[in-house]
Amino acid sequence: MSKELQVSPAGRELSLSTSHLEKGKDHVAQRSLVRSIFIVVTCTAAMVVNISNSTSVSISLPTIEKDLDIEQEQLQWLVSAYSLSSGCLLLFFGRMADLYGRKKAFMIGTLLQIAFSLGCGFSQNGLTLAVLRGFQGVGGAATIPSALGILAHAFPPSRARSLAFATFAAGAPVGGAFGTIIGGVLTQLSSQHWRAVFYLAAATSALIGVSGFISFDADVPSTEAVKRVDWIGASLVTVGLVLIVFVLGQGEVASNGWKTPYIIVLLILGVIMVVLFLLWERHLERVLDDDPSRADSMWTPPPLMRLSLWTRAKGRMAVVLAIAFLNWSAFITWTFWVQLYYQNYLFLTPVKTMIRFIPMFIVGCLCNFFVAMVVARLPLVIFSPERCSQHPACILFAMIDPSATYWAFGFPSTVLVVFGADFVYASGTIFIAKIAHGHEHSVAGALFQTMTQIGTAFGLTISTIVFNTVVDKKSSELGVTVNSSGTNAPQSAQLAGYKDAQWTAAAFALMAAVLACGFPPQCRDCRTPEGY
Repeated sequence: MSKELQVSPAGRELSLSTSHLEKGKDHVAQRSLVRSIFIVVTCTAAMVVNISNSTSVSISLPTIEKDLDIEQEQLQWLVSAYSLSSGCLLLFFGRMADLYGRKKAFMIGTLLQIAFSLGCGFSQNGLTLAVLRGFQGVGGAATIPSALGILAHAFPPSRARSLAFATFAAGAPVGGAFGTIIGGVLTQLSSQHWRAVFYLAAATSALIGVSGFISFDADVPSTEAVKRVDWIGASLVTVGLVLIVFVLGQGEVASNGWKTPYIIVLLILGVIMVVLFLLWERHLERVLDDDPSRADSMWTPPPLMRLSLWTRAKGRMAVVLAIAFLNWSAFITWTFWVQLYYQNYLFLTPVKTMIRFIPMFIVGCLCNFFVAMVVARLPLVIFSPERCSQHPACILFAMIDPSATYWAFGFPSTVLVVFGADFVYASGTIFIAKIAHGHEHSVAGALFQTMTQIGTAFGLTISTIVFNTVVDKKSSELGVTVNSSGTNAPQSAQLAGYKDAQWTAAAFALMAAVLACGFPPQCRDCRTPEGY
């Protein structure tokens, strides 16, 4: 009696991943060391540009406000529009990159960055600039998940891969510091002021595009049997995230704040969309696992994101994503309010503000060099340093004495905060790469990036609520009615607001530390069919 060999979905993923690994080894064997270095440098530079596109504009906001005569309550959209589009489209572009080619997706994203960065530089009014910023973010949404997939394909499991991913991850916090530094210098010292920030972004993106075109390996066909996009899931998650992130950014500046009817309605709709997305993905995954032949139906395409991805490594994948969410909420909250404290409370120039962020750039580089050197050799994933660095950094600034020297509070806080951001980002990126299968690296990376982006919006929203509430309360106690822009608030009230915003950041960091202590992801949890 002949027996028919049946392959389960898990077994099929095993064979696909093994095939992917063998192809990766062949590519590495044929590639020169110089070309491998350029691949890592190009992907890292893309991350630096993506993050600096937000921070460089943040430090330029006061100048843009005066130049284009933008109302202060609408000024935040020059930052939020980029995060809105880049954060909400990551999963979609990650899936497209996995299916149709990561190099293609990277090059398309780079071209979008070039075109819309130039458009932002030539903008003549606030509305045009905000719209173009949104389109600029689409480029970031395409380049970052594809860059993760490119690195995973270019470097099979090895110490070289750990080094590549640690270097790439350095682009996030280092890019944040770099954007602040270069934004401050160009805004104050260049003849084009804030416009020079966008011209530099376009020029840098052009160099990245040329380097990627030359150095990246050619795209290989996807190993998935069914190459179709889950358009229903992509639509649900994109619309849901757009609505949620929009509400988080607009809730505090709406006419009646969070009680504004359209804010309430959009928040409910956004949550419903995300819940429907999760239910839909669960349905697709169950259907295809029970009967793989149903993938031929247009109503049962492969899911955009397998929910089982969250349960990988004994559920620690979900823990890593939660830590990334909270960690980035704390880091961006710290950065945002420290920047405002220096410029709006101490009345420092953009350049003097920039100088105070230089330690972040230096320590960030050193920190990621350390991660790259040791992460492949340690049995525990590097989340433990985050427990003892980021929340103390926020606490230091929450207790700051404006009359004290920068070296007493500002410097140690700046040094410590980057430890938490760098270690979590680097080790988290490596952890994700290890547990993802070969055909889903871009999607898994996009999921990690999405959590950090939503964490950014969440952290800024909660801390803004805290800041405004404290300022209003302290001002009322002093008999001052604060105007809509908050410019007439007493200095003591503003200082209390800045401090409580930092206590909020410390709470986010502390929650991340508790998760890291309670559920420490370990390298033995990362073993997948690829044999990590």
